[in-house]
Amino acid sequence: MILIFCAPSGSGKSTFVKYLLTRYNNFELSVSATSRKPRGTEQHGVEYYFLSPEQFRQLIDENRLIEYQEVYKDHFYGTLRSEIERIQAKGHHVVFDVDVKGGLNLKKIFGKDAVAVFIQPPSVEELRRRLEGRGTDSKEMIEQRLAKASIEMQDAPLFDHIIINDKLDDALKELEKLLKSYNLI
Repeated sequence: MILIFCAPSGSGKSTFVKYLLTRYNNFELSVSATSRKPRGTEQHGVEYYFLSPEQFRQLIDENRLIEYQEVYKDHFYGTLRSEIERIQAKGHHVVFDVDVKGGLNLKKIFGKDAVAVFIQPPSVEELRRRLEGRGTDSKEMIEQRLAKASIEMQDAPLFDHIIINDKLDDALKELEKLLKSYNLI
Protein backbone atom coordinates (compact mmCIF):
# COMPACT_ATOMS: atom_id res chain seq x y z
CA MET A 1 0.00 0.00 0.00
CA ILE A 2 1.06 3.57 -0.68
CA LEU A 3 0.40 6.08 2.13
CA ILE A 4 0.61 9.73 1.10
CA PHE A 5 0.88 12.52 3.68
CA CYS A 6 0.38 16.09 2.47
CA ALA A 7 -0.07 19.41 4.18
CA PRO A 8 0.86 23.04 3.96
CA SER A 9 4.39 23.65 5.23
CA GLY A 10 4.34 23.84 9.04
CA SER A 11 1.15 21.79 9.52
CA GLY A 12 2.95 18.88 11.14
CA LYS A 13 2.96 16.22 8.43
CA SER A 14 6.58 15.29 9.17
CA THR A 15 5.61 14.73 12.81
CA PHE A 16 2.92 12.27 11.69
CA VAL A 17 5.35 10.47 9.39
CA LYS A 18 8.04 10.21 12.10
CA TYR A 19 5.46 8.84 14.55
CA LEU A 20 4.34 6.21 12.05
CA LEU A 21 7.87 5.15 11.09
CA THR A 22 9.14 4.86 14.68
CA ARG A 23 6.07 3.01 15.93
CA TYR A 24 5.54 0.48 13.11
CA ASN A 25 8.21 -1.42 11.17
CA ASN A 26 6.09 -2.27 8.10
CA PHE A 27 6.22 1.30 6.75
CA GLU A 28 9.17 2.96 5.06
CA LEU A 29 9.65 6.52 3.88
CA SER A 30 10.24 7.22 0.23
CA VAL A 31 13.03 9.77 0.36
CA SER A 32 12.20 12.54 -2.10
CA ALA A 33 14.63 14.40 -4.28
CA THR A 34 14.85 18.19 -4.08
CA SER A 35 16.91 21.01 -5.47
CA ARG A 36 16.52 23.20 -2.39
CA LYS A 37 19.33 23.64 0.10
CA PRO A 38 19.36 21.51 3.28
CA ARG A 39 17.83 23.08 6.40
CA GLY A 40 19.47 22.74 9.79
CA THR A 41 20.88 19.23 10.24
CA GLU A 42 19.21 17.64 7.19
CA GLN A 43 21.41 15.07 5.46
CA HIS A 44 21.61 13.90 1.85
CA GLY A 45 19.85 10.55 1.46
CA VAL A 46 18.10 10.80 4.83
CA GLU A 47 15.55 13.62 4.69
CA TYR A 48 16.02 14.26 0.96
CA TYR A 49 18.36 13.61 -1.91
CA PHE A 50 19.74 17.13 -2.30
CA LEU A 51 20.54 17.93 -5.92
CA SER A 52 21.36 20.99 -7.95
CA PRO A 53 18.61 22.29 -10.27
CA GLU A 54 20.71 20.96 -13.18
CA GLN A 55 20.96 17.47 -11.65
CA PHE A 56 17.22 17.49 -11.03
CA ARG A 57 16.50 18.46 -14.64
CA GLN A 58 18.71 15.55 -15.76
CA LEU A 59 16.54 13.13 -13.73
CA ILE A 60 13.49 14.58 -15.48
CA ASP A 61 15.12 14.14 -18.89
CA GLU A 62 16.05 10.53 -18.06
CA ASN A 63 12.48 9.70 -16.87
CA ARG A 64 13.82 8.59 -13.47
CA LEU A 65 11.04 10.35 -11.53
CA ILE A 66 7.48 9.13 -11.00
CA GLU A 67 6.35 12.71 -10.47
CA TYR A 68 7.88 16.11 -9.76
CA GLN A 69 6.97 19.73 -9.21
CA GLU A 70 8.82 23.00 -9.44
CA VAL A 71 7.36 24.40 -6.21
CA TYR A 72 9.32 27.65 -6.31
CA LYS A 73 11.70 28.87 -9.02
CA ASP A 74 14.53 26.31 -9.26
CA HIS A 75 13.16 24.51 -6.15
CA PHE A 76 12.13 21.10 -7.46
CA TYR A 77 10.70 18.21 -5.47
CA GLY A 78 10.09 14.75 -6.87
CA THR A 79 9.70 11.02 -6.36
CA LEU A 80 12.42 8.72 -7.58
CA ARG A 81 11.29 5.47 -9.22
CA SER A 82 14.19 3.72 -7.50
CA GLU A 83 12.79 4.59 -4.05
CA ILE A 84 9.44 2.87 -4.70
CA GLU A 85 11.20 -0.21 -6.10
CA ARG A 86 13.58 -0.35 -3.11
CA ILE A 87 10.78 -0.22 -0.51
CA GLN A 88 8.39 -2.57 -2.28
CA ALA A 89 11.18 -5.13 -2.72
CA LYS A 90 11.29 -5.33 1.10
CA GLY A 91 7.53 -5.92 1.30
CA HIS A 92 6.96 -2.64 3.16
CA HIS A 93 4.25 -0.02 2.72
CA VAL A 94 5.59 3.10 0.99
CA VAL A 95 5.12 6.37 2.92
CA PHE A 96 5.29 9.75 1.22
CA ASP A 97 5.82 13.09 2.94
CA VAL A 98 5.20 15.43 -0.01
CA ASP A 99 3.69 18.76 -0.95
CA VAL A 100 0.01 18.93 -1.91
CA LYS A 101 0.49 18.96 -5.69
CA GLY A 102 2.90 16.05 -5.49
CA GLY A 103 0.48 14.12 -3.31
CA LEU A 104 -2.40 14.64 -5.70
CA ASN A 105 -0.16 13.53 -8.57
CA LEU A 106 0.83 10.39 -6.65
CA LYS A 107 -2.82 9.61 -5.87
CA LYS A 108 -3.65 9.86 -9.58
CA ILE A 109 -0.73 7.58 -10.45
CA PHE A 110 -1.37 4.90 -7.79
CA GLY A 111 -5.18 5.17 -7.56
CA LYS A 112 -6.78 2.65 -5.20
CA ASP A 113 -3.36 1.35 -4.16
CA ALA A 114 -2.81 4.64 -2.31
CA VAL A 115 -4.39 6.37 0.68
CA ALA A 116 -3.96 10.15 0.57
CA VAL A 117 -4.11 11.97 3.93
CA PHE A 118 -4.23 15.76 4.24
CA ILE A 119 -2.90 17.14 7.53
CA GLN A 120 -4.62 20.46 8.12
CA PRO A 121 -3.55 23.16 10.56
CA PRO A 122 -6.25 24.38 12.95
CA SER A 123 -5.94 27.92 11.52
CA VAL A 124 -3.75 30.13 9.36
CA GLU A 125 -2.74 32.07 12.49
CA GLU A 126 -1.49 28.87 14.13
CA LEU A 127 0.33 27.96 10.95
CA ARG A 128 2.10 31.34 11.00
CA ARG A 129 3.11 30.79 14.63
CA ARG A 130 4.55 27.36 13.80
CA LEU A 131 6.50 28.61 10.78
CA GLU A 132 7.94 31.53 12.75
CA GLY A 133 8.78 29.18 15.63
CA ARG A 134 10.88 26.95 13.37
CA GLY A 135 13.36 29.75 12.84
CA THR A 136 14.47 28.30 9.50
CA ASP A 137 12.81 30.68 7.02
CA SER A 138 13.05 34.38 6.28
CA LYS A 139 9.97 36.58 6.76
CA GLU A 140 9.56 36.67 2.98
CA MET A 141 9.64 32.87 2.75
CA ILE A 142 7.10 32.58 5.58
CA GLU A 143 4.77 34.91 3.67
CA GLN A 144 5.25 32.80 0.52
CA ARG A 145 4.49 29.63 2.49
CA LEU A 146 1.34 31.16 4.02
CA ALA A 147 0.09 32.33 0.62
CA LYS A 148 0.73 28.85 -0.78
CA ALA A 149 -1.00 27.26 2.25
CA SER A 150 -4.20 29.19 1.55
CA ILE A 151 -4.29 27.69 -1.93
CA GLU A 152 -3.32 24.20 -0.75
CA MET A 153 -6.05 24.08 1.90
CA GLN A 154 -8.61 24.51 -0.87
CA ASP A 155 -7.44 21.13 -2.22
CA ALA A 156 -8.01 19.28 1.08
CA PRO A 157 -11.37 17.83 -0.08
CA LEU A 158 -9.55 16.05 -2.94
CA PHE A 159 -7.80 13.77 -0.42
CA ASP A 160 -9.15 10.49 0.95
CA HIS A 161 -8.94 11.75 4.54
CA ILE A 162 -8.37 15.03 6.39
CA ILE A 163 -6.86 15.10 9.88
CA ILE A 164 -6.88 18.44 11.67
CA ASN A 165 -3.66 18.78 13.66
CA ASP A 166 -4.86 20.88 16.57
CA LYS A 167 -4.11 18.62 19.55
CA LEU A 168 -1.34 16.28 18.44
CA ASP A 169 -2.30 13.31 20.65
CA ASP A 170 -5.88 13.36 19.35
CA ALA A 171 -4.71 13.73 15.76
CA LEU A 172 -2.32 10.76 16.12
CA LYS A 173 -5.14 8.64 17.56
CA GLU A 174 -7.22 9.57 14.52
CA LEU A 175 -4.35 8.47 12.27
CA GLU A 176 -4.13 5.09 14.01
CA LYS A 177 -7.88 4.58 13.67
CA LEU A 178 -7.57 5.35 9.97
CA LEU A 179 -4.67 2.90 9.49
CA LYS A 180 -6.62 0.17 11.30
CA SER A 181 -9.59 0.74 8.98
CA TYR A 182 -7.29 -0.14 6.04
CA ASN A 183 -5.75 -3.10 7.94
CA LEU A 184 -2.33 -1.46 7.74
CA ILE A 185 -1.61 -1.88 11.46
